[in-house]
Amino acid sequence: MTFEELGLSKSILKAVKEIGFEQPSEIQEKSIPVLLDNERDYVGLAQTGTGKTAAFGLPMIQQIDPDYRAIQALVLCPTRELCLQIANELEAYSKYTEGVNVVAVYGGASITDQIRKIKKGVNIVVGTPGRTIDLINRKALSFDSVSKLVLDEADEMLNMGFQEDIDEILKSTPPFKRTWLFSATMPKEVEKIANNYMEDPFKITVGTKNSSAKNIDHRYCLVNGRDKYYALRRFIDVYPGMFGIVFTRTRKEAKDVAEKLMNDGYNADALHGDLSQAQRDTVMGKFRKRNLQVLVATDVAARGIDVDDVTHVFHYELPDEIESYTHRSGRTARAGKSGMSIALISPTKSSRIKLVEKQIGKKLELIKAPTGEDICGVQLMNLIKNVQNVEVNERGIAPYVAQIHEHLKDFSKEELVERFVSVEFNRFLKAYQKAGDINVDPGKVRKGRDRDEKPSRGGRRDSDANSNRVFINVGKMDGFENKGQLLGFICNHSDIEGTSVGKIDLFDSFSFLGIEEESGQQLIEKMNGKRIENRDIRVEFSDDKPKGGKKGKRKTESRGERRGGKRGDDRGGNRNFKERRKRR
Repeated sequence: MTFEELGLSKSILKAVKEIGFEQPSEIQEKSIPVLLDNERDYVGLAQTGTGKTAAFGLPMIQQIDPDYRAIQALVLCPTRELCLQIANELEAYSKYTEGVNVVAVYGGASITDQIRKIKKGVNIVVGTPGRTIDLINRKALSFDSVSKLVLDEADEMLNMGFQEDIDEILKSTPPFKRTWLFSATMPKEVEKIANNYMEDPFKITVGTKNSSAKNIDHRYCLVNGRDKYYALRRFIDVYPGMFGIVFTRTRKEAKDVAEKLMNDGYNADALHGDLSQAQRDTVMGKFRKRNLQVLVATDVAARGIDVDDVTHVFHYELPDEIESYTHRSGRTARAGKSGMSIALISPTKSSRIKLVEKQIGKKLELIKAPTGEDICGVQLMNLIKNVQNVEVNERGIAPYVAQIHEHLKDFSKEELVERFVSVEFNRFLKAYQKAGDINVDPGKVRKGRDRDEKPSRGGRRDSDANSNRVFINVGKMDGFENKGQLLGFICNHSDIEGTSVGKIDLFDSFSFLGIEEESGQQLIEKMNGKRIENRDIRVEFSDDKPKGGKKGKRKTESRGERRGGKRGDDRGGNRNFKERRKRR
């Protein structure tokens, strides 16, 4: 099928042809005719990189009335990068459609400039939930006239904790609108949105529900935790042309891994929550231009990254939420290209491989970290290939030819070849000549603690019997739908590592965390005094321990509720907590 057969207007077809689109992707072919019909809500499930923006963008633009100077369409997406990408693509699609104006609204940029653009007149708003809410509260945005609402990467928005923002925005739109929801996975939270805000939606799934793209080669490597960095380096070296992203669980880990790679001579940098927007833009600019070979990123920081030709994705740690594996691996193999996803797994986490396989509907192939001999052989052949393909600048070297011949006249052809190859090759020989085998034999994997993993005082870090328990007065009522969201929030605001947190019990108005003592103290110091939803966050060590695996009521809760009455009033609790700290 061609774009002409989908029912698109001549002006849009002209723009599509100029962009270079030849044939519609599967999600575009299945979606565009349905969305042009404009009679039903719509749910489209497809992996990242399959062309979802054109799938909703082309019919949306065709249905805009340029003579009606009001906001007719709203696109919500999880990150600034994705917001800008969608807005740029919509502008390209509407190049020859007169009167269509697109404005992107997102955090980290001047809200005054965005308000000025909105006042000039806009048909389509592309926004992140937080900034969109901000502009609604400032009366700068009104969605009374919106007839199309797109939720793009809906699962990622929910994973990032935007449930309440999305609910508020949806309530500000008229009942006559059509809602188009696009997502890579369909967890219960996304189904809930579809059930609550959509009427008999037309559903299309490209590939298998919740699966990964079929052209991604999924692999995993078993290595002890202390050898992960060396395994990562070996994989980078054994794929000389690789252009990849390394995913870590915490900001600290992202910084540490990137710093090690840079110190070892790799073109690498980190993307994480501690960077300012200007620093983020600089790092992403270098990566897009391929001035970086490796980008090391946390899940939150990397959401919305859309860079072509990423060949490899490495999972330095598997994500807390297995659904995130699909998004991570989807950074490669975009637009029909192939790619590779490699997870570096320590023996104690090997059981999680089955969870990933169940999520994506594929088996992960067990591979070994390359040996030093493997790497040296690949790099040598790569060097020879580069010599064969190099373009000789005869004019540029002409003034030096006589000197070159004079200096090298005593060497035979064989000696010259060996010496020139060794100039580049010696560093790999030096790095790997004594490199041993770092692979773990899967037949010898046994349950228990990885030999380099620090135990908590209560034994294994995920043990129910963890003797250090911390109470925090945030829970599901604060928008934390799952334990992974709460862990991410805590790590981002306290700088503790996720690996120091063990069992998490998530309740409606509070939570418990099993934690190492030192990290618990750091958590208390960093989090107490911060605010969430205009309420002070309160964190303290708790004497309460789970009995028999049951989530029993905690003494502190009943005592705190008697003290403070309503959940939002923590003044008594904070005062008593400070007094206890003084006594200690």
